[in-house]
Amino acid sequence: MSTEHALTPSSYITHHLTFNSQSIGSGGFWSLHMDTLIVSGILGLITFGLLYWIVSGVTAGVPSKRQAAVELLVEFIDDQVKGIFHGDRNKFIAPLALTVFVWVLMMNAMDFLPIDVMAWVYENVFGQSHWRAVPTSDINTTFALALSVWFLMIFFSIKVKGLGGWIHELFCAPFGSNPLIWPANFLFNLIEYVSKPLSHALRLFGNMYAGEIIFLLLGMWAATGLVGTFFGALLGAGWAVFHILIVVLQAFIFMMLTVVYLAMAHESH
Repeated sequence: MSTEHALTPSSYITHHLTFNSQSIGSGGFWSLHMDTLIVSGILGLITFGLLYWIVSGVTAGVPSKRQAAVELLVEFIDDQVKGIFHGDRNKFIAPLALTVFVWVLMMNAMDFLPIDVMAWVYENVFGQSHWRAVPTSDINTTFALALSVWFLMIFFSIKVKGLGGWIHELFCAPFGSNPLIWPANFLFNLIEYVSKPLSHALRLFGNMYAGEIIFLLLGMWAATGLVGTFFGALLGAGWAVFHILIVVLQAFIFMMLTVVYLAMAHESH
């Protein structure tokens, strides 16, 4: 941005944390974050297009480095799923876990792009004054992913137990089937059903949003002169190294919780 150094700290942070929103109808709640939608869609196409390209060229002989890397990733995810989900994991659960892990990892990794450099590119190349490139720092993204898992959890619960069995479990577990404690059972299960998508979404969002804020605070040091630029770059590099662990760990945790929730849906109390 050409006026970046003229901004106050609060306006600097506000500028970088403003979404590129397009209102639908009267606006307000009904608006789309175009940056989130476009970046996450492009990352999905690139990532799984690349995986498809590698898998389509698989050979039975000595694997290439690309093939070996993908095989290690697939085996790692499959081993994690195997330890949690004890049904037929190969049809849906393991591929879903791989999809969730890789896609969330790629979206998280957008946090490594230099904020001010990318802001200049978005504004001067693409003509967008506001653009947030980390989809998982948008609460809408993490809730959309978490709610998708939540609906799958309910779907598999009904599929495995039947509609009657699922309703019976809502009112008769975990304290028993006495009609007097049906309300307590239902309230207990309701809290569990509500807390799962909340914790699933907010954990990923909170970590990625906090990481974005820290990068912005470190970037502000560059406006304080040569000394600030030096220490900002030094601390930014250190935080980037630490943030690599956060980016990978949060993708792993989100994937593991997805598998755990779906495994619980296949089990009866």
